[in-house]
Amino acid sequence: MSTASLAVAPNNDLYLAWQVLRQEQPRLRARDAAERLAVSEAELTASRLGIDATRLRPDWAALLPALGELGYVMVLTRNEHCVHERKGHYSEVTVSGQMGLVVSADIDLRLFLGGWASVFSIEEQGARGIQRSLQIFDRQGIAVHKVFLTERSDLGAWVRLLERFAAPQQTPELELQPLPEATPLTPDEAIDGESLRAGWASLKDTHHFFGLLKKHGASRTQALRLAGRQWAEPLELAELPRLLERAAAREVPLMVFVGNRHCIQIHSGPVRNLRWLDSWFNVLDPEFNLHLQTAGVRQLWRVRKPSTDGVITSWEAFDEQGELILQLFGARKPGVPEREDWRALAEAAPAREL
Repeated sequence: MSTASLAVAPNNDLYLAWQVLRQEQPRLRARDAAERLAVSEAELTASRLGIDATRLRPDWAALLPALGELGYVMVLTRNEHCVHERKGHYSEVTVSGQMGLVVSADIDLRLFLGGWASVFSIEEQGARGIQRSLQIFDRQGIAVHKVFLTERSDLGAWVRLLERFAAPQQTPELELQPLPEATPLTPDEAIDGESLRAGWASLKDTHHFFGLLKKHGASRTQALRLAGRQWAEPLELAELPRLLERAAAREVPLMVFVGNRHCIQIHSGPVRNLRWLDSWFNVLDPEFNLHLQTAGVRQLWRVRKPSTDGVITSWEAFDEQGELILQLFGARKPGVPEREDWRALAEAAPAREL
């Protein structure tokens, strides 16, 4: 512990309150501790400055490509009900304005940088030694994306990264902002369903779906309800873990999308080691972990979208607020038709009545 940390810790009420909470509940994660202490996770992380955290400059155009120098890492992206963890190399990074892409063979990310606000490095002593991570937060103090070093990472590159990007002023102030007000939902009767269905039928690329929603002022789940059963069918919630179990048994490779407002993380490949823990359904493979809180899933849909590569089928899970939790596709590359084994799996579950 440095001289600075000795000076900071006794006068840091939030940090001290957190340590008391950790003594009572040693396994409590920072995200849950922040909720218990009525602060954001970013504020809780900032309370560690001078102890085991360093504030970094949010120079995304330089910082993100530099993460490739760390070698083999684990990246984590989550939303309220699902955590997506993928190991690999942070390479093939592109940053253009407020958009970023990582498209290496194993780490696949879509980054919406306009909402990114602060970034910290953490070096935390644990039962298995020091855990090193880089953690990024949005303007509301919510974690957007995290990068963890592994036993195969380059520690020398980590030291150089901190030296290069450490903020000149190690201050805890974050200037948090409230969430923007949600756009009021357009009533179903105010949406031209016939035009929506015609636009859906004429899609050439699944990425154009967002433009279709915007054009008609429809939310995602609203569009699914109005599209007609040719394009979207509701499913029983229990079918979601069953689909993953069948994909594992038949070795059908998937694309698993999990995201939040500012980052989407994608796994492409098989899923094999599946485990239940209470209401959590987990994939526990060497390079890919998924933790799905099934109690948070309130809607499950089978969705079909036309494209120049043929119809693309997905399963989409939503929470009580209609927020997207998880998307599943068959593994594929642009320009390649959908896998027949995935389509057979995706179409096997019976639709339910609305």
